[in-house]
Amino acid sequence: MTQVLLQKGRYRARQSQAPEDIKAAQSLRALAFECDDADELDAHCTHILVEDTNTGEVQCCFRMLCLTAHDVSQSYSAQFYDLSALEHFEGAMVEMGRFCTHPKASANPDILRMAWGAMTVFVDANKIELLFGCSSFRGVHTEDYLDSFAVLSARHLAPKRWLPRVKAPNVFRFSRAASGAFNIKRAMRAMPPLLKTYLMMGGWVSDHAVIDRKMNTLHVFTGVEIRAIPPARKRLLRAVVG
Repeated sequence: MTQVLLQKGRYRARQSQAPEDIKAAQSLRALAFECDDADELDAHCTHILVEDTNTGEVQCCFRMLCLTAHDVSQSYSAQFYDLSALEHFEGAMVEMGRFCTHPKASANPDILRMAWGAMTVFVDANKIELLFGCSSFRGVHTEDYLDSFAVLSARHLAPKRWLPRVKAPNVFRFSRAASGAFNIKRAMRAMPPLLKTYLMMGGWVSDHAVIDRKMNTLHVFTGVEIRAIPPARKRLLRAVVG
C-alpha cells in the first residue's frame, strides 16, 4: 500500500511496501553506498521515498521498522549491538535505517526537510516513543574521527539504562579517544549529517563504533526519545509538516 505523507513544491514523500518501490529504494542505496544493498528486512519495513514530481526520480529514501520491546532483537541494529537494555523500554519503537540521498541531491536542503517531515508524520501516526538506528562514518580508519568520538563520549552517551553493549567482534571504544582534549570544530565537521541531526534532536549514542568492513563504514548506534526532543526542534519539524 502506498500513502503520500507530505508534498511541498516539486517534492513528495510517500510510504510504501510495494515491491517496485522497494526495488527503487535498493537502487538508490546501491548508488549512494556504492555497493549492492538489500536484505531480508526490506520486505518487513515501510519504505519512505522522497521524489521529484517533475521527473518521478527518487531523491532520498529510508526504511522504518516498527518494533516493541519484545522484538527489538529482530532489528538490523541488533546484529551488531546487544540491545537487551531496550527490552525494558515502555512504548513503541521504530528503527530508521538505510537513510540516503541521490549523490546529485545530497546538498539540497528542501529534500532533507521533506525527509525529516515525512519521518515526523510517520512517528506521530504510529505513536512512536523511541527512534533509533545506526549512523555511519565513511571508511574504517578510526584515527580520522578521534575528535568526533571524543565529543560523543563526553557529551552524547546513552543513559546507562538504555546503553547498548558490545556484540560485534570489531569495535572502537570511545573511551580510547576521550583521554585528551578535542577540537570541537574538527569533530563536528567530521560528523555524518544524519548523526548531527539526531544529536540536535537530543539523541544519544553507544559508547563504541562498530568497524564494518563489508559496508566500509564505522557505525554508531543512535537513539532519540521523542518526548526528549527540544521544543524548538519540535517546532521546526512541525513547521515542515504544516
